[in-house]
Amino acid sequence: MKIAIVTGGGTGVGKAIAKALYADGFAIALFGRRQEVLEATAAEIDAGGEKVQAVSVDIGDRAAVEAAFETVIARWGRLDLLVNNAGMNAPSVALEDVSAAQWDQVVGANLSGAFFCTQFAFRQFKAQSPQGGRIINNGSISATTPRPQSAPYAATKHAITGLTKASALDGRPFNIAVGQIDIGNASTDMTTRMSSGVLQADGSMAVEPTIDAGHIARAVSYMAGLPLEANTLTMTVMATQMPFVGRG
Repeated sequence: MKIAIVTGGGTGVGKAIAKALYADGFAIALFGRRQEVLEATAAEIDAGGEKVQAVSVDIGDRAAVEAAFETVIARWGRLDLLVNNAGMNAPSVALEDVSAAQWDQVVGANLSGAFFCTQFAFRQFKAQSPQGGRIINNGSISATTPRPQSAPYAATKHAITGLTKASALDGRPFNIAVGQIDIGNASTDMTTRMSSGVLQADGSMAVEPTIDAGHIARAVSYMAGLPLEANTLTMTVMATQMPFVGRG
């Protein structure tokens, strides 16, 4: 049985990914802030609780991440997959009006948390036998092209691409594969505002199409199912009609 950690696993894309991995035979540790949400998702996926574990953790806190990883390893003895999915956005305001607290929150959740989880996954992957494992980072298409008034989110998601490439390189000698999925408008609580219009680069407001989070989950399932000698370094899954390619 393979073991996976999914951060931000209680809701949205993370929940869809956890369901898909469970169907593929993984045991899942769900990481997130709200224990009651995690437990509800765990019960929904696996009512018996034998193959799903809810672990409340602030991934922006390195010591808390270390303790959470220890909880998972203590239960299952190894780790095969980490999905760095957790993330958040700041309010859509002018760049100069983003507060220091808002900046720090986004950096902590989107970038520092992914880095801390990657660190402890690497330690476990190197130490276990057989050695190795896989990491899949949620980059977002904001890792390539930002939206207006989204500097904290865009900066952290661009940085995730750097983390993906650097950790993919550092993981090579240890049979560690690292890839990234860039998502365009998966239908979750974070994208509900798109149904009433989103600010575009030309200053206009436009309704943007979304796609079911299950499409993302199936893509992650494919990436996770590859043998460690093969890796999907980057993949983009997006709503076909969204204004991303070209000029809109």
